[in-house]
Amino acid sequence: MLLVLSDEHKEHLGFLPEVDSAVVGEFGRIAVEFLRKGTNPKIYEGAARKLSVDAETVQHGVEGLMYLLTESSKLMISEVDFQDSVLVLGFTEELNHLLQQLYLENRKEIRHILGELTPSLPHYHNLEWRLDVQLASRALRQQVKPTVTMKLHLEESGGDKSAKVLQTDPATLMHLIQELEKALAELKTTHCRRILRNIK
Repeated sequence: MLLVLSDEHKEHLGFLPEVDSAVVGEFGRIAVEFLRKGTNPKIYEGAARKLSVDAETVQHGVEGLMYLLTESSKLMISEVDFQDSVLVLGFTEELNHLLQQLYLENRKEIRHILGELTPSLPHYHNLEWRLDVQLASRALRQQVKPTVTMKLHLEESGGDKSAKVLQTDPATLMHLIQELEKALAELKTTHCRRILRNIK
């Protein structure tokens, strides 16, 4: 799978051939560091003074490199696909090789960092349910009013447990079941499988 870069990202990365390969390597280190700890404008200003360019150019170069590395790591692009993706930028063979080395050395760490950034959502642990049927009331002697009460037990990634109590009528519950079954059937389509393969 090839990585498609927008014109804006190509423009940001266009600064890289103008600097030394050691500087590109340092930009790669800064990009990974920024993923870990966030951006620091002082680093842009210091690098801009050393290179005799404005800080915004340095910032765009580092951010373009950060985007290239994160998107490539997210999609787990192979070495060949990464080379082909970078080839359209028109860089020298040496710079292409350097970018590939940066990617190969840092992709596991970048995926780990991106994995930590995703929110941890509670997941299913257990379900208790009860069916209540009201047969009569003071106002109506003969009526049938069924209610389904569910207690959904959830577990957080840290091991904390919580419970949610839900109450509905059987018709709404049947509609919910049908929609969930449609979603499960959609997951089995080739289009969804392709998307899930790229997410992992």
